[in-house]
Amino acid sequence: MRKTAGPRAGEVIHTPSARRLKYGELAAEAAMIPPPAKVVLKNTDEFKLIGTPVRRLDVSGKVNGSALYGIDARPPGLKIATLAQSPVFGGRLKKVDDSAAMAIKGVRQIVRLDDAVAVVADHMGAAKKGLAALKIEWEDGRHAGLSTQDIARELEDATLKAGPIAQDIGDAAKALAGAATRVQASYHLPFLAHATMEPMNCTVHFRGDECEIWVGTQAIARVQAMAAKATGLPPDKVTVHNHLIGGGFGRRLEADGAVRAVEIAKQVDGPVKVVWTREEDIQHDMYRPYWVDRIEAGLDESGRPVAWTNRFAGSSVIARWLPPAFRNGLDPDTTEGAIDLVYSLPNFHVEYVRVEPPGIPTAFWRSVGPSHNVFVTESFIDELAAAAKQDAVAYRRALLDHNPRAKAVLELAAEKAGWGTPLPQGRGLGVALQNVFGSHLAQVAEVEVAKDGSVRVHRVVCAMDCGIVVNPDTVQAQIQSGVMFGVTAALYGEITLKGGRVEQANFDTYQMLRIDQAPSIEVYLVKSAEPPGGMGEAGTSGIVPAVANAIFAATGRRLRKMPIDFNALKT
Repeated sequence: MRKTAGPRAGEVIHTPSARRLKYGELAAEAAMIPPPAKVVLKNTDEFKLIGTPVRRLDVSGKVNGSALYGIDARPPGLKIATLAQSPVFGGRLKKVDDSAAMAIKGVRQIVRLDDAVAVVADHMGAAKKGLAALKIEWEDGRHAGLSTQDIARELEDATLKAGPIAQDIGDAAKALAGAATRVQASYHLPFLAHATMEPMNCTVHFRGDECEIWVGTQAIARVQAMAAKATGLPPDKVTVHNHLIGGGFGRRLEADGAVRAVEIAKQVDGPVKVVWTREEDIQHDMYRPYWVDRIEAGLDESGRPVAWTNRFAGSSVIARWLPPAFRNGLDPDTTEGAIDLVYSLPNFHVEYVRVEPPGIPTAFWRSVGPSHNVFVTESFIDELAAAAKQDAVAYRRALLDHNPRAKAVLELAAEKAGWGTPLPQGRGLGVALQNVFGSHLAQVAEVEVAKDGSVRVHRVVCAMDCGIVVNPDTVQAQIQSGVMFGVTAALYGEITLKGGRVEQANFDTYQMLRIDQAPSIEVYLVKSAEPPGGMGEAGTSGIVPAVANAIFAATGRRLRKMPIDFNALKT
């Protein structure tokens, strides 16, 4: 092959003859060329596409309705089902009177399972009416008396006992003993639901010797494997058609909804789409774990931290979801954001105590382990700045001489937010800094606290160094959505249990951030030649402590438990 000029718009051009060939037309011949021993990568200044904003190709379909989500699957002969599962996790179905349900027009069949009952109908309206007409008796089982307070006490007790060491630097115990000032705190983070906009759903056609599934999933191989187990079929007899998902946030990494649909479909002749009501979704989610941290630091005479210890307790999702990654009582998800902090901390000790709550299924939730850990570490570093009577940004900056990337995003966010500019009474700025998912992010939140205790997040300024930016539009969108998700959790997110039952049921009791409550969000990207980092979750983990720290700046009241207790902020 003769030497040619450089590529233009996906083509290779032969300069003397001006002939052009697309990359694909040359792929077979290029594959036969031995790869060079050393490849000199293009300098980032020479990039023509990487780093330029490009519109997504899937937007038009999502806007005009032509895009197909899992809930849009409609194989021929489809019936619709909805279900009720035991209101107490681990409970069982005792008996059902279905006479009134079967009299409803459009209801075709009642399916009974060990811990659930489903109504199969011609359409969702009939299925819901049929479900409401059922007279169901449940056996609640051993978790009938469980409450959130029970779980919190168990976790608090667990933090009094030693656990596997996640990171140990220097001699934290000795440094604490000799510190001029000691600061202690205990933090609580609640169970959280995913509340995806598209209801949980799965369509299944079980034919006895094969099974066909239509679903929107984040883990298609997991759906296939668990459906094969539920049917007793080999995996190659289970076909899964994956679709777009109307919000996953980790919920659709799980295959429980598909397995439930398979269990129902095994009793139905023809394809059946199982759609969870919003109440069923929120009360039978797999939740972000409840966490309790017991944390302490020692400061020298100048207020600089000389020791940091943290022992936290909660569920390990990795231990269930990917057991080989849980080793020696630790896993990388549970500890990310609690160890390898951006700050210079000469004596540092972190332990994790695994405690699985009784009867409550836990799962990944957007920003996973850092959604817990960054709230604790960034709230606590703010507490240390306050104890040292120093500015929160200046205090952090003084601990970042060894970390220029972290210092750069901190300074950029503070500058763009107008840090240090006087604000009206009742308003405050709060900052959070993190290096998780391979990206450095600083966020400054401007928050207003009214006399009645209500909180309004007016503005969020974000400075991001995620390495090489491929599409800045996508980075900005991911940070914006992550901030909205995190502000929702800060203000409203909490799943509680009473009598073994989840108390929240729909968006009236598990509230989402409304459009008129949305803050303005500014995103500033640092030009970087470092390898690309993760973007989909970073915006969520950092905004919660930024909001909490802003509330402290506005009111002087420190929040160590989420969501925000508005009553505690009343003046």
